[in-house]
Amino acid sequence: MKLSRLLKQYVLTRYRRTRWKNREALEAWQHRQVTAHLTETLKKSAFYREYYKDLRLQDWRDWPLMDKTRMMDAFDSLNTAGITKEEAFEAAFRAESERDFSPELSGITIGLSSGTSGSRGLFLVSAEERAAWAGAALAKALPGSLLRKHRIAFFLRADSNLYQTVNSKRIRFSFFDLIRPIGEHVQKLCELEPTLLIGPPSMLRLLAEAKRSGKLPIEPEKIISVAEVLEPIDEMCIREAFGREVHSIYQCTEGFLGATCDHGTLHLNEDILVIQREYVDASGRIFVPIITDFSRKTQPIIRYRLNDLLTLREQPCPCGSVFTAIDSISGRTDDMFSGIEELSGTRVPIFPDFIRRAVLMASGEILEFKVIQLAETELEVALRVTGEKTSVEQAVRSQLEDTFRERRCRVPQVRFVPYAFQPGLQKLRRVERRFAWE
Repeated sequence: MKLSRLLKQYVLTRYRRTRWKNREALEAWQHRQVTAHLTETLKKSAFYREYYKDLRLQDWRDWPLMDKTRMMDAFDSLNTAGITKEEAFEAAFRAESERDFSPELSGITIGLSSGTSGSRGLFLVSAEERAAWAGAALAKALPGSLLRKHRIAFFLRADSNLYQTVNSKRIRFSFFDLIRPIGEHVQKLCELEPTLLIGPPSMLRLLAEAKRSGKLPIEPEKIISVAEVLEPIDEMCIREAFGREVHSIYQCTEGFLGATCDHGTLHLNEDILVIQREYVDASGRIFVPIITDFSRKTQPIIRYRLNDLLTLREQPCPCGSVFTAIDSISGRTDDMFSGIEELSGTRVPIFPDFIRRAVLMASGEILEFKVIQLAETELEVALRVTGEKTSVEQAVRSQLEDTFRERRCRVPQVRFVPYAFQPGLQKLRRVERRFAWE
């Protein structure tokens, strides 16, 4: 591990927060970082050199977009490590099947995305980039100073050298494989007594239930949600069980994108990347992020369009940070529901937030839920409730029908099925669309 790089990034991330007095100063600094980064990237990446040929460096904010499909198609000539897609996939799949995530290719860590968007992606990270990531992540995640001793319990689908980079004399990092039984996790957590507990909300919910039942007498100083959308219904359950606020880290294959401050507000990590906004609603609050990461050199991320839906916070955060504050990550563009307008027959997008709010407003007895749109006039709903289910189902049906009526859309048929979900390799998506828009 490049300890000096980790420590440098930790100090920069933790203590330069007040370096920029306003957004203008931050954006001017970002512009300098990006142009310097692009100058080097265009020398080393054959794909980007051709893709952005003859474009002015100063106009990088308007350059053509990248996405997952294009990146995977150009993988061999895009990355700067000389690693082919074939050998990267081979190494990544071998690690997944053997559950051994330590091997590297020429000193490069190979990772595999979860594939919730329909296809699996690859990420490449050098030792230098791993150390920088670890420094930034520790600065934003640790409860207290790096000089203290910490015990981190990290639940995720797959381990990685990226995460193991944080191990040191003072930091004990323990990976918990989501495919293992919950009873095994509870026993291991009791032995570890973590000071920092990190995992997807679906797993944190199970641990919260174990905590309430007396089977899990741990007292973590901080709890962080990752990998899935943190729904209000899950956040409340976890917070009440552990007596701690639930923080969030926003990370994906494409980078370390955001983290909550001490006030619990999610801020974008604009000290290591630029996130432009493609607004998708009339209010100018909901947007799709377009990422340019000026900290990654092995697999450059330039003007990369995600399919996440982020909602801007309306009020400034009390922490005073100039970094963009996010009210919520409401899901993915793939999971926007589709309604059919009654008179015109045109498609009307319905954001995931409207669906989850409809369900949660229906009854206070709902413990867990999942809503799947199978067709434009067909919804499948699964509920776990505390009391009698029939009345709750009726209330949920009414709320969902009203959500479509308010948008002058055809009212869908709502069918109820038993609720079932087990944390593991599959991420929990409480609002999901299972058909493609034409």
